[in-house]
Amino acid sequence: MLRYEVSTDPARLDVMVVHRFLSEESYWSPGIPREVVERAIAGSIPFGLYAPDGRQAGYARAVTDGVTFAWIGDVFVLEEHRGRGLGTFLMEQVLAHPQLQGLRQITLRTADAHRLYERFGFVTPPENDQMVKAGAPYGD
Repeated sequence: MLRYEVSTDPARLDVMVVHRFLSEESYWSPGIPREVVERAIAGSIPFGLYAPDGRQAGYARAVTDGVTFAWIGDVFVLEEHRGRGLGTFLMEQVLAHPQLQGLRQITLRTADAHRLYERFGFVTPPENDQMVKAGAPYGD
């Protein structure tokens, strides 16, 4: 993990890397159009994880009102950088961000990383009271 860094500067993001992972490798957004990824970045606090050589190694984003809630999503570390504790490092940086302090609730969804998020105090509610209004995929 030494010398990896996290930045919230959207100009540093390699949008091609983010889009390729989200559209081709993630289970939560297969086929997502690049334009949607770009709009999501613009409407969020983006967290780019960068390797010592400056190349993008991972990504996460937070959507928040800055006062009461935040939703964290699109969290990933590229395959070639896994096994180094970088998922933990990335989440530490996300949760330490000034706009995510003092919020009443921070939420996220995962199908496979429960143990990672439990380290940070996330729990699965015994009864899921979340309601979702489904829309057309990617604004179609």
